[in-house]
Amino acid sequence: MTTAVLLLSCPDRPGIVAAVADFVFRHGGNIVDAQQHTDRTEGVFFQRIEFELEDADLDRDRIQPAMHELVDRFDMQCAVRFSDEVPRVGVLVSREGHCLVDLLARSRSGELAVEIPVVISNHEHEAEVASWFGVDYRYLPVTADTKPEQEAAMQRALDEHGVTLVVLARYMQILSPEFCDRWQERIINIHHSFLPAFSGGRPYHQAHERGVKLVGVTAHYATAALDDGPIIDQDVVRVSHRDSIEDLRRRGRDLEVVVLARAVRAHVEHRVLVHGRRTVVFD
Repeated sequence: MTTAVLLLSCPDRPGIVAAVADFVFRHGGNIVDAQQHTDRTEGVFFQRIEFELEDADLDRDRIQPAMHELVDRFDMQCAVRFSDEVPRVGVLVSREGHCLVDLLARSRSGELAVEIPVVISNHEHEAEVASWFGVDYRYLPVTADTKPEQEAAMQRALDEHGVTLVVLARYMQILSPEFCDRWQERIINIHHSFLPAFSGGRPYHQAHERGVKLVGVTAHYATAALDDGPIIDQDVVRVSHRDSIEDLRRRGRDLEVVVLARAVRAHVEHRVLVHGRRTVVFD
């Protein structure tokens, strides 16, 4: 059954939960999931409400306007999403294809509710993989001098395929501020480091030099500030002095696959609220 999801944030005050529940009730919706969080340090309230549309008296395009009274009363940020909307994902990749293969497999099996119509790369390495999955592959090489033209070509490919979410599956090029701004909170990156530690290049070399006991990865929204976007998901695995740099890479790759998939799933299931440089990710 199709459901609507309300993603809400506002200054914390009494009556918000009751008012939102009353709104859904008055319009014939049946709440099937409700989660909330109050950041007591900043005094901000966050809520995710999911309700059935079958008996609701509001068409989809009328839900957001009908929320205006609540939005004004509580100085609220409100987004409305729907469970039957299947995001079209454009995957950007460079030389390493492990995250790409995992995303394509999860999409094909239905484990991840996304369509992947196009893969874009600055290398030719993964063309065969994309072809096997029946996905358009765009090889767009780039140099420092050609970056504006390459990004323009990327944007045309994304527009052509109706892409609504970009996933950087180990895409090892820095995106321009203009590109990031155009896709604000719609670019998910997997970083092979437990940010903010070892940001930038060669993180496993840095970790090995420091003799770390944990190796981690981070999935975050990409912003114009390198490796500094709001974090969606992270994970770690224990390592020891016996592990070589290649051992660290192998363990990291295993984590990258899982953490990126979790982050994409959280986004497409409308469970992420961005607040400044941080996120609230509901279960």
